[in-house]
Amino acid sequence: MFSKIFRKAAPSPARDEPRGSVPPGQRLYAIGDIHGRLDLLDSLIARIEADDAARGASQTTLLFLGDLIDRGPESAQVVERLIEVKARFPETRFLLGNHEEVFLQALHDGTHGSVGALRYFLRIGGDATVLSYGVSDAEFRDSTFEQLFELVRDKVPQRHLDFLESFEDMIVIGDYAFVHAGVRPELPLARQKISDLRWIRDDFLTYRGPLEKIVVHGHSIANDVELRPNRIGLDTGAFASGVLTAMGFEGANRWLIQTEGTAAA
Repeated sequence: MFSKIFRKAAPSPARDEPRGSVPPGQRLYAIGDIHGRLDLLDSLIARIEADDAARGASQTTLLFLGDLIDRGPESAQVVERLIEVKARFPETRFLLGNHEEVFLQALHDGTHGSVGALRYFLRIGGDATVLSYGVSDAEFRDSTFEQLFELVRDKVPQRHLDFLESFEDMIVIGDYAFVHAGVRPELPLARQKISDLRWIRDDFLTYRGPLEKIVVHGHSIANDVELRPNRIGLDTGAFASGVLTAMGFEGANRWLIQTEGTAAA
C-alpha cells in the first residue's frame, strides 16, 4: 500500500558523491525519519552506541532530522524515548519536521485554526499519533473534530509539547547543513524560509548545481540512501520498510548504520 510514496533512488557513482568534512574531534550521527517506529529507534540507537564505542573517544552528537511521529504505531512512545535520550546524551539535537509542525499547530489552544490543522494532521498520518496517546478506537471514531481536539489536548503531556517546541530549523556543522526537507537552491542558507526547510521537495531534489553546504535531509522517501554531489537523503521509509537509517560523520569519512527491514506489527 505504500509503494507509491517511495521514490527509486537513481545510482550515484562514487565520483559524484558529496565531499565534505566535519571539524576535528567531532563525530556526528544523523538519523532519518522515524515516524512512530519505536522498535527501530531502539535498535538503531543500540547500534549507534556500539559503533561509537568501537571508534574511540570523541565529541559525539546525535542529530535527528525530524518526523519522529505519525504513520507508525508508537509516536508518543518515540517522543518519550527521545526525551530520555536527550537526558542521557545532552549533546543530542533535533530538527522540527513538517509532521511535528502540524502536530503543534493542531494542539494550540482551541481555535478554529487548530481544528483545521487537526483535520490536516489526521490526513497525513496523525491518526496513528492520536491513538498512540491513548485515544481509543471508539473515541476516535465517534468524536467530532472539536471533541477529538479536546481529547488529544488532554492526553498529550505538556512536556512532550515543550520538547517538540525546542527543536531547531537548521544545523550547520563543518561542510554540512542538516535540515528536515531541503533548501531553496537559489537562496543562501541565511535567507531560507522555514516553510522550505520543512516542506520543499522537487525544486530541491531535482537541483543539480552546487549549494552553499552539502545538505543532509530526510522528508522525501527513497528506496535507498541518496548520495548526490550537493545533498544526502536519509529517509528510507522506516514506518513501512523497516529500514531506519543513520549516517555517521567524522573528519572526511561517512558511514551508514541501518536497521533490518522489518514491517510494523
